[in-house]
Amino acid sequence: MFEIRKTRTVAQGRRKLTRERQEYFRLVQQGVSYTEAARLVGINLRTGKRWRNGRNPSGRQKAAPPARPVLPPSGASRYLREADRIYIADRLLEKATVRAIAAELGRSPSTVSREIRRNRHPVNGQYRPFAAQARADDRRPRPKPRKISQDPELRAAVQAGLDERWSPEQICHALRRQFPDRPEMHVVHETVYQALYVQGRGALRRELAGALRTGRARRKPHRQANCRQPRFTDPMVMISDRPAEADDRAVPGHWEGDLIIGKNSGSAIGTLVERSTRYVMLLYLPMDHTAASVRDALTETALRLPPHLKRSLTWDQGSEMAAHHTFTIATDIPVYFCDPASPWQRGSNENTNGLLRQYFPKGTDLSVHSREHLDAVAAQLNGRPRKTLGWETPAERLHKLLAV
Repeated sequence: MFEIRKTRTVAQGRRKLTRERQEYFRLVQQGVSYTEAARLVGINLRTGKRWRNGRNPSGRQKAAPPARPVLPPSGASRYLREADRIYIADRLLEKATVRAIAAELGRSPSTVSREIRRNRHPVNGQYRPFAAQARADDRRPRPKPRKISQDPELRAAVQAGLDERWSPEQICHALRRQFPDRPEMHVVHETVYQALYVQGRGALRRELAGALRTGRARRKPHRQANCRQPRFTDPMVMISDRPAEADDRAVPGHWEGDLIIGKNSGSAIGTLVERSTRYVMLLYLPMDHTAASVRDALTETALRLPPHLKRSLTWDQGSEMAAHHTFTIATDIPVYFCDPASPWQRGSNENTNGLLRQYFPKGTDLSVHSREHLDAVAAQLNGRPRKTLGWETPAERLHKLLAV
């Protein structure tokens, strides 16, 4: 319940009437008259008027903008309505900025700027809301007559460019250079594409679509994310289906794998990291890193592991794992794939790859390293104390697990 303060002093500063101001506008919005609202709040009638209408700067006193209620967005419609245009016109008379008007309407500043530019008076430049609404209504009906189909000269110029096997973008820039002072001869390349693909057969000769470099007579839509072709012939099992025991690293035998690539993608080394112990194994790929080569190297390495260390393998969606199904059949190790652009889902492997770059720098030929050298590098990494293992080495941690 609002109560009028009995004492008011200058020492209270600028915030002395904050509560009164809020209560005053709340009463006005409920339909209370200005006089009655001022009496209930305990302010002078002229103070309420100054709050509503603002004030001009005088002396040390700064200007105050008028208090206006913020209009809600125009519902689900993406078009401005007549009430929005009336509001824009009123605020323009008050010298409000476009960004301020847009914020009050809940619109983008470009929406308000474009509305003013399109629908103001063509001669004096004044923005009249009802005339602007009429112009917008006249412009809205669909379908609209196409610019190319209405102008025979423009249509002939575009067809001549297509006969020369120019792209639509080249045609549009050539028209602007050839007719710099004739806006009716200027089009954008999308207009040409629309004339070829969308509108009826009469705008441009249909066979001219063959002059496009794609050679397509129909526009090819871009695939959505949920409509993409499968990555591999055999379906992938995603990391979300991986056993929960692999996530907490309590049970050994869950591996993460990847390739480190050499100069010009001509050579590679495969890396395997055990999630629980951080034990590293390197795959020798002397010839190439195709799907068959990676599968054979993985199979050879996995068959040397004891059964309780062959629980799962997590890899990214690289093409080198196209033969993952045959690898699983040969080793009985299920393969789980990370989500696209999610290297953090193989964090141990990514960290190990960074450590390996000390031995195999980027931009070098990795095929020069022998199998013995790879084994020596892996042994050195496995003998390095790791903070995440309580300063034990991966080899020590693995030995303890094997002993148990």
